[in-house]
Amino acid sequence: MSSIQWESGLLLTQVLVAGIYFGQMLRYRRAWLALRPRQHVLTGQGAGETSEREALNDYVQLVSGSPLVTNSKEHCSPAKYAVSDPHGAQQLVAPAFSILIAARNEAENLPHLLADLRQQLPVSGGIEVLVVDDHSTDATAAIVQSAVSTMPFPVRLLQLAQLPGARTGKKAAVQAAVQAAQAPWVLLTDADCRVPTGWVQAYASLAANPAVQFISGPVLLTGTGWLATLQGLELAGLVGVGAASIGLQQPTMCNGANLAYRRAAFAAVEGFRGNEAVPSGDDEFLLHKIHAAFPGGVRFLQEQQAIVRTAAQPTLRQLLWQRVRWASKWRHYQAAAPQRLAVLVLLANLTFPIGLGLGLWLSGASAGWLAPLVWGLKLAGDMLFLRPVLQFLGRPQWVRWVPVLQLAYAPYALATGLLGLRGGYVWKGRQT
Repeated sequence: MSSIQWESGLLLTQVLVAGIYFGQMLRYRRAWLALRPRQHVLTGQGAGETSEREALNDYVQLVSGSPLVTNSKEHCSPAKYAVSDPHGAQQLVAPAFSILIAARNEAENLPHLLADLRQQLPVSGGIEVLVVDDHSTDATAAIVQSAVSTMPFPVRLLQLAQLPGARTGKKAAVQAAVQAAQAPWVLLTDADCRVPTGWVQAYASLAANPAVQFISGPVLLTGTGWLATLQGLELAGLVGVGAASIGLQQPTMCNGANLAYRRAAFAAVEGFRGNEAVPSGDDEFLLHKIHAAFPGGVRFLQEQQAIVRTAAQPTLRQLLWQRVRWASKWRHYQAAAPQRLAVLVLLANLTFPIGLGLGLWLSGASAGWLAPLVWGLKLAGDMLFLRPVLQFLGRPQWVRWVPVLQLAYAPYALATGLLGLRGGYVWKGRQT
């Protein structure tokens, strides 16, 4: 092969990867829009029928520069309550949802979440709350114990240190909580999250569908400053891609801070069996297993009342450890869809630095346009996809940070990916 043919092959490969990525982002955009609740769809045009012209118009506008408040005193009914049968006898009915919260040293954050749960709008059947203390060394357990007598629904404390085997980690906490739960549905969030008053109610509307086995919900990062904004933008992309892939019946990712599933489905796929040794992945491994066992049974809850909020990582070091923890599970994926997506995203993020290097190394005008072209294709795809996602999350202004994130993302993604493959990180005071 001549040097000219070799150079041409490299150039075309870069353009091809960027083009495939752009097309995939348009596909995800259409899938995201198709998830819109019926009341959000414009009259006369289905959300899934959004034209490519509208998408391109959005991009032109972007390049050219162009909280729920509820005052209700009602609370959820107790998790078990007496009802009369036709013969006049009374029987106990299980709650509709068991809310599971794994907590490790969350004494500072947990009271805020419990206050949010106290304000939940009522759902038929009521709720119960199970907090699993994962070997905390602060006042986490005491806070839960004090809430038992003051909350308008049952609250139970499980302590992993007192359970047989004394296991540690979020998977052990979730496993223990699912086994102790009484409701047919378990609804999970993290102790450092905040939930809106209509959170449980939003899930109840979708959980009523007997075909639904697993529900993924949206998560929004909060905070001020450039680091928090870039983290929030990155997570918005992950939430959007996860939602769109669910809409396409090819689930890739979800977030353990906001999801729900049937206890029967958890049991049917044997919970975390097969990936117990992987510290992270309590959410996505289960997503993939339930999708495989119940095709069509996974849904995304695109409701603003379902948006869970959590604070961005305050420092670059903590951000790196969190993302390495996330990346550490990728090599254990068995499903094809997330594997293909991970490869495409990695290659797409490498197109700009590789294209820039080739442009500086190779001679001739043919290389001069490579870096701008591949960077422009990826940027266009990201901005077109992210705009409706950010509008849903209430952060449309973040779209202007997409070029900044894209420039920083290649070394960031490569570093976290490689560190994740190597394994070993510090999280919640533990060396993993």
